[in-house]
Amino acid sequence: MASVRLVVSSGEPAGIGPDLLLAIAADTGFRPPGELVVLGDRDVFSARAERLGLPFDWAPADASTLAGPGFRFHHLPTPVPVTPGRLDPANARHVLEMLDHAADGCHAGRYDGLVTAPLHKGVINDAGIAFTGHTEYLADRVGGTPVMMLVAGTLRVALATTHLPLARVPGAIDGETLSTVIETLNAAMVEWLDKSQPRLLVAGLNPHAGESGHLGDEEIRVIGPTLEALRARGIQAIGPLPADTLFTPRHLDGADAVLAMYHDQGLPVLKYAGFGRAVNVTLGLPIVRTSVDHGTALDLAGSGRAEHGSLAAAIDLAAELAQRKAA
Repeated sequence: MASVRLVVSSGEPAGIGPDLLLAIAADTGFRPPGELVVLGDRDVFSARAERLGLPFDWAPADASTLAGPGFRFHHLPTPVPVTPGRLDPANARHVLEMLDHAADGCHAGRYDGLVTAPLHKGVINDAGIAFTGHTEYLADRVGGTPVMMLVAGTLRVALATTHLPLARVPGAIDGETLSTVIETLNAAMVEWLDKSQPRLLVAGLNPHAGESGHLGDEEIRVIGPTLEALRARGIQAIGPLPADTLFTPRHLDGADAVLAMYHDQGLPVLKYAGFGRAVNVTLGLPIVRTSVDHGTALDLAGSGRAEHGSLAAAIDLAAELAQRKAA
């Protein structure tokens, strides 16, 4: 397959994003799938590399003599100095500046895909910027209908709702929204897996999928009729299924993806199955975007103890998806 050019946002500068990227670049077992343009503050990376005892000799991304796979660096300065493990709202704009550069570059065709290291939602909001997550921010920037999905091996779990308080989830699940999410998931699996009819398992919202209406009626009023209409159109959406038994081998055998109704219904199972090597993929955007399956781990920043497996997997998967998109 042809080489790709990916852009990698290093995320919260006080977190483990810089650590992970430095460790991946120094890992002799990692083969860059193309040109990897890392966004960040050069002083932050230099200081972190010295602290970790890792090399940091990446050439500037605009160096005209460069060609082929490898790490490059695009300097975007932080407004104030960074201390590992210590959040500073003054640097929140820096994190979003990296995302803006990356998203705009992908949308314009300068990059083939985006990989994001973890950011910290709280400190961005503390800076007075309303922010719910990468997924929603990127959709506002480049358009599309985003669907969040995490992948661990052959287990793929997408979400009907993302970063919502639990009390708001039932009201956010309506027939139109659910149809759009499943159509987006189905189209992504058709492209990704080269299958004309992916097999999608859809969880119910309530315990035991509502127990025939005795434990909630969303399955009867909304989810069931929506799935029936989608099946009439040829989409193999199976459910609504009780979430407590959906993730068993008997149900998962032959399934291409699972749709959970809310964040903590599906992701604990996936992260138990593959934490540290799982990848977050945003479906439904006009650009390729993958990310890690974990947070900023402020307590590990600068310690050398952070595991880089998830970010390395996210880079490899972004390259695979970008190559498929270009084929």
